[in-house]
Amino acid sequence: MKVTKRGLWAVGALTVTASLVLTGCTAASDTTDSAAGNGGSLTVWVDADRASVLKDAAADFTAETGVEVKLVQKEFGDIRDQFVAQVPTGKGPDIVIGAHDWLGTFVTNGVVAPVELGDKADDFQAVGVTAMSYEGQVYGVPYSIENIALVRNTALAPSTPATFDEMVTMGEAAGTEYPFLVGLDPEAADPYHLYPFQTSFGAPVFGTDADGSYDAEALEIGNAGGDEFAAWLAEQGAAGVLNTNITGDLAKEKFVAGEAPFYLTGPWNVPAAVEAGIDVAIDPIPSAGGEDAQPFVGVQGFFVSAKSENALAANEFIVNYMGSEEVQTALFEVGGRAPALTASFEAASADPIVAGFGTVGENAVPMPSIPAMGAVWEFWGVTEAAIINGGDPTSLWQKMSGDIQTAIAG
Repeated sequence: MKVTKRGLWAVGALTVTASLVLTGCTAASDTTDSAAGNGGSLTVWVDADRASVLKDAAADFTAETGVEVKLVQKEFGDIRDQFVAQVPTGKGPDIVIGAHDWLGTFVTNGVVAPVELGDKADDFQAVGVTAMSYEGQVYGVPYSIENIALVRNTALAPSTPATFDEMVTMGEAAGTEYPFLVGLDPEAADPYHLYPFQTSFGAPVFGTDADGSYDAEALEIGNAGGDEFAAWLAEQGAAGVLNTNITGDLAKEKFVAGEAPFYLTGPWNVPAAVEAGIDVAIDPIPSAGGEDAQPFVGVQGFFVSAKSENALAANEFIVNYMGSEEVQTALFEVGGRAPALTASFEAASADPIVAGFGTVGENAVPMPSIPAMGAVWEFWGVTEAAIINGGDPTSLWQKMSGDIQTAIAG
C-alpha cells in the first residue's frame, strides 16, 4: 500500500535509517526503545487487528521521512490503563490507538497532546472530529465511526416503522416468536442499546456547553423526560417487549433463526444474519417518546503522547498517513468499522449496510468521554434492569439520578 503524503513537512534532522519493527513485547520491555529515548523514531501501540495496515503505512512514512517507526502490539482492552501509567514515566509510546471515550481520562491525566488537523479537519465526518475533541480542543485523528441501528428482516417486515409502537405492531403481525429483539442483561440491562429510546424522551445524560462539549454539571438524565422514559421502560417490561433474560447472544441467535423481524444492534452482528440468508435492511431507530432517537456513536482513532520528543513527526504520521484515504479504507476493510474520513466512507457506502448504519450515525451523539461518565455507568444499567423487571420506575430513576449527582460531586 502506497500512502500519498498530504501537506508539506520539514523533516530537518530526523534522518535516521528507515526500518520497521513489529513486536509483541510485554509492557515492561517494549517501551525502552521509545521515541523519547532516541529522538529519531516513533513508537506506536496498536492492536493486532490493525497492525498489518499500520505496518504498510509506517514503511511508507519511514521511506519518505527517514523516521523509524516501531509498532508494538497490545491487547486493545489493556491500552488505556497502560498508556496512562507509562506516559508520565517517559517510557510510553509516542502514538497510541484508542477509543474516543478514553479521552477524558487521557486529558485529565495529562498524557495526550493536542493534534493539529488544520484544513484536513473538514475532510472527516463532523461527529468524528467532535468525538476526538475535549473542551473545544482536538486531541486525536479519528479513523472509524460505529453506532447501532434497527436491523430489519425484509421478508418479515417489508417496510420501515415510523415509531416504536408501529414497530411492535408490525412485529406482532409477523407472527414470529418475538416482535422485536435487543440484547439485555438480567442485572445491568444495556444503557448503550437503550439510550436512543431515552433520548427520544428528551433525556440525554448531560447537557452541553456552547462549544458542544458535555457539561458534567448539567446532569439531565433525571429530568421530566427521564421520568417518562423510566415509566416507558416499566411498560415495555410488563408487556414482555423488553426482557432482561434475552441476552446479547440469545438476541442474535433468535434473529439469525428468523424469530423476529426487528433487531436493535450494531454492524458487528449483521454478517451472521446475512450468512444465514436473511435479507436485511438498516433502518433509523424508531422514536418511543416523540423526539429523535439518537444512539451513541463510538469513534476510534490515534492519539499523540504528551511526552513524545518527536511530536512533529507523530502529528504528521497520524494526520497525513493514518488520516489518508488509503489507510482509512484499509482499516475499514480489515475491521469493518465505517471510516471517519468522508472520502473513504463514501466509497464504503456502496455497501447498503454500511450506508444504512452511516445514515443513522449522522444523527448519533458521541458517547461522553468526560470522567463524570464513570459515575453514570455505575448506577444506570442496574436501575434500568430493576425497572424493566417490575420495580417502581419513578422512585428508582430519581434515586439513580441522585446517586449519580452525589458520585460526581464527591
